Amino acid sequence: MGIHVIKMPDLGEGIAEVEVVAWHVQPGDTVREDQVLADVMTDKATVEIPSPVAGTITSLGGAIGQSLAVGAELIRLEVAGAGNVSADKARREPVQSGAATAPAEEVAEPQLEAVAAHASAAPAPAAAPAKPAPAPAAKPAPARAGSGSGAGGPLRADGEKPLAPPAVRQRAWDLGVELQFVPGSGPAGRITHADLDAHVAGRRGGAANGAMDERYAEQHGEHATQIIGLRRKIAEKMQEAKRNIPHFTYVEEVDVTELEALRLQLNARYGQERGKLTLLPLLMRAVVLALRSYPMMSARYDDEANTLTTYDAAHIGIAAQTESGLMVPVVRHAESRDPWSSAAEIARLAEAARSGKATRDELTGSTITITSLGALGGIVTTPVINRPEVAIVGVNRIVDRPVIRDGAMVARKMMNLSSSFDHRVIDGMVAAQFVQSIRGYLEFPATLFVE
Repeated sequence: MGIHVIKMPDLGEGIAEVEVVAWHVQPGDTVREDQVLADVMTDKATVEIPSPVAGTITSLGGAIGQSLAVGAELIRLEVAGAGNVSADKARREPVQSGAATAPAEEVAEPQLEAVAAHASAAPAPAAAPAKPAPAPAAKPAPARAGSGSGAGGPLRADGEKPLAPPAVRQRAWDLGVELQFVPGSGPAGRITHADLDAHVAGRRGGAANGAMDERYAEQHGEHATQIIGLRRKIAEKMQEAKRNIPHFTYVEEVDVTELEALRLQLNARYGQERGKLTLLPLLMRAVVLALRSYPMMSARYDDEANTLTTYDAAHIGIAAQTESGLMVPVVRHAESRDPWSSAAEIARLAEAARSGKATRDELTGSTITITSLGALGGIVTTPVINRPEVAIVGVNRIVDRPVIRDGAMVARKMMNLSSSFDHRVIDGMVAAQFVQSIRGYLEFPATLFVE
């Protein structure tokens, strides 16, 4: 038997280190060739690391959430044959988990807990089986003379009156509680304030039958979760955006009645051959047309160089929620796409993001972003700019609302656009004009198709 060491491969694109976001194996596991060992993350792309050999895992090179440099030891296996590391070298350089090899001050408690959780997930030795924790039992009430009831008998015998001090009786009256049904834990079965509190909290018949109404049981659990992987990247990016960008948000109400009617008509006529349209591709087209008059909105701002770079192309990021967190796949050259082409590309990118197959190029390079929470409700949002961009357009829920038109009150489909801007380079008047331009295209949807 020999030792085979798998090192962190070079994933290209100038990547110097990666973050371990998931282990699919643990020490002692037997793996086959091409079996996925771990998931690592670079920027926003998650990459699976397969095993080039078959063998038994002896050690892992790091804990979940730990960063590993390219070329660092990722995992060590015991394989049939000589392996790629000599036995002497393997003995001289034993590898422990990343949490064990890191300095104590650099390992956070949640990381240690994560390592312990993975360790506890492994099967326990047969010699020391885990003992199930005993179920909590209610404290039995003292036996009462003449009651004739055991622990499982009735609370009180027929005609037996509950014993309680006047203050408890008055409080029970105020609470609407019948003392006959409250178990007493005091001397001779006397009902105390604590017994009354337990009964009100839902511990029905606790002293009589040991039962507890779990619907009203107190909860005291605490659950620490280590922020790693994509969620940590999102947190860092949002923090940087709020720290570096002076946001201001502009909200405008848009009448989308005609737009919705046009969308339904287009879907009825072309849905079978071209696919169904949602609001988003039409909004993208409105943004593209508005950018022709306000090109400074399709831009990226370099904080260090104090340089604003505007782009003739409209690379529109579409904020998409996934199981791993928020991702922003990019529809490139949206200016060259009609609504059906945009819809198809949005669907493709959203599926790639949800399945974790989106590439680095598909997740970077946007010049302006659209975010939509309308499907979940909410009429106003304050979107955070996708740094280093300078603008983001937010879509809110469409609601039927009474509106005065030509002196008459009519029902119209109304939607708010909540858009945020970088006040360092975008003035309030310019932002308002940009949003009003988008509004004009949406309220008169024929203009979306007229150049």
